[in-house]
Amino acid sequence: MATTPRPSQPARLEAISIAARPLASAEASAEARFLSHAPNHLFERIVLVALDIALVNLAFYLAWFARYRLGLLLALDPGNYVEHEVYLPLQLSLSVVFASILGLRGLYRLPRAASALDDVSTIFTASGLSVMLLFAGSTFVRYPAESRLTLIFAWVLMTFLVVLGRANWLWILGALHQHGIGVARTLVVGDNTVGRMTMQALADRPHLGYEVAGFLSTDGDEDFGRFRRLGTPDELERVVHQERITQVVIALPSASHEAIMRIVNHCRRHGVQFRLVPDLYEVSLGSLDIDTLSGIPLMGMKDHAILGVNFLMKRVIDVAISLIVLILFSWFFGALALLIWIEDRGGSPFYGQTRVGRRGRQFTMQKFRSMRPGADQQLSQLLAYNEAEGPIFKMRDDPRRTRVGAFMRRWSIDELPQLWNVVKGDMSLVGPRPATPREVAQYEDWQLHRLETLPGITGLWQVSGRSELGFSEQVLMDIMYIENWSLGLDLRILLRTVPAVLSGKGAF
Repeated sequence: MATTPRPSQPARLEAISIAARPLASAEASAEARFLSHAPNHLFERIVLVALDIALVNLAFYLAWFARYRLGLLLALDPGNYVEHEVYLPLQLSLSVVFASILGLRGLYRLPRAASALDDVSTIFTASGLSVMLLFAGSTFVRYPAESRLTLIFAWVLMTFLVVLGRANWLWILGALHQHGIGVARTLVVGDNTVGRMTMQALADRPHLGYEVAGFLSTDGDEDFGRFRRLGTPDELERVVHQERITQVVIALPSASHEAIMRIVNHCRRHGVQFRLVPDLYEVSLGSLDIDTLSGIPLMGMKDHAILGVNFLMKRVIDVAISLIVLILFSWFFGALALLIWIEDRGGSPFYGQTRVGRRGRQFTMQKFRSMRPGADQQLSQLLAYNEAEGPIFKMRDDPRRTRVGAFMRRWSIDELPQLWNVVKGDMSLVGPRPATPREVAQYEDWQLHRLETLPGITGLWQVSGRSELGFSEQVLMDIMYIENWSLGLDLRILLRTVPAVLSGKGAF
């Protein structure tokens, strides 16, 4: 029986070595072509450092003003008043120390995170550490001005202003790149899980300046959600020229040694920057369960993280937050229910729909009614107008909606009664989208993986494009969430839900 020869270890190391080397300096014209299209990360890094330093100086001045001019928290003895000029050396030192700590923590490396909220904990820690170092240094040299309350104010203000400044900077970059300013046309080679995750990650970070033109795959001829299939890896040269590609991400398995080498050589000859994604990334190292049997390593896959104690912690936090919100905003819920009833007097302001939850258990999900009575019976007549991929039904101008319902959907207010489902244990604050039985009946086997935990009011794909994403992308992001869950990830998703809702992107 004939077998396909595997590439030797030196050959595979050669491919990785070539991928790691910079572009050949001899091909000056090709390199110039790339530099003219690549995102200017050096400029962005300089701007980010300058922005952080400026905001730290502003935060310290505001802290001094709050302490010495406004006398916040504690009254100030006139004899202890210190002019701001005396604090200026400390202020400048604090900004430099803070920026240095952020640099050591990697917050000036690019590409950066999808949201400034992802860096809140690092910025908070860096602010506290820089303030403590400043306090220790000023005490050691017996500096004539020291106010612990001023430094505490500075800590809080630094964290807030730097996070806010970075969020606005990322928004500005995203807006510029979405208008075609400073973007690099990017092609992903490979339609495996890694390739799809790469495309989603780049599309979710417009501030990075990579515009995903599409992907190349060896199997099938279908697009992946919003991403176009442009051909096969053998058609790389045509696609690069036709689509004006300046960045190629190679996400092929390492067994495709010859194909990887051809792509690498083509990119080097034509001055196209490339990156090689190791296929080991497809298996999360944190999810490997390694054991030994008489010295023989045995590897398996661990269960997902939302089990046991983790599940209990998540439930406690879910219930506590849901009860607090339900109690504090009960007056708002009552007023909204009255408006829904007044518009059409068509019965209950609430609407219960059967959904599929954890491990396939069905439950009734509560929402504020946003459609006229009898809307479910009209669904079959509207299926031809479906604007969503896969088994989900979404229609931007659904004629069944009421005026109040259209407003609620725009701001996702109709989903607030689901907090009661969270209290009951049917749902979580963060998790996969709760699917209908009709949708689950059409799932492929791999898509059933998203039913292994409680569905959520919000989730990873909801803060990454909402209804603008295709069904396959939504499912993949739900599975990524389950396999990489942590309390920190839940917190970041909850924080990102607010700007996602306010933007209204993909809400219909």
